[in-house]
Amino acid sequence: MADVAELLDRDAILTDCAAADRIEAVSRAGEVLARLGAVREGYAEAMVERELTFSSYLGEGVAIPHGTDESRALVERTALVHLRFPDGVDWDGQTVTVCIGIAARGDEHMAVLGGLARVLGDPERAAALRAATDPDEVLAILASGTEG
Repeated sequence: MADVAELLDRDAILTDCAAADRIEAVSRAGEVLARLGAVREGYAEAMVERELTFSSYLGEGVAIPHGTDESRALVERTALVHLRFPDGVDWDGQTVTVCIGIAARGDEHMAVLGGLARVLGDPERAAALRAATDPDEVLAILASGTEG
């Protein structure tokens, strides 16, 4: 499978977002995935449904919302969106500044999660990702942690 940076279109990187809460942030991620043509109608709602069942907060100020198992049928292609919330979003008691929305076909989400975990497992790369305000910088950080 390609590294996670290859699943992220440059126009899917939004670095100056705001959301009142995690549900609004998850909805926004789903809307961007839909706008990109990666998912069909209903996927954003499935992302919210999953978020209400189990928080997608991963740590290091990052959340990784994705749909339910049943919603994989709505995924047209595996893709990511990167939303940065400079002021942070309350995520069930944690503060999130980066929300990486995932749409994955089949079991591809496990490889995507593994690649993201390698980036976020390095505190320096995680801090750089939270601070990045340029799409090319975001892509470089993600690529640096998922090569090989």
